[in-house]
Amino acid sequence: TRELLDVLEARPPHVEIILTGRYAPAEIIEAADLVTEMVEVKHPGGTRLGIEL
Repeated sequence: TRELLDVLEARPPHVEIILTGRYAPAEIIEAADLVTEMVEVKHPGGTRLGIEL
């Protein structure tokens, strides 16, 4: 987590970084400008390894 925070803090102002994944540590959420939590409402089929899982 500390290494990622160092990268985020050192980035130039014109650089945008997009992180994806589950269960972000509180420190990463605090450092982020935007945090979105997606909730599945409807899914046409089963989950796929490597896509949803």
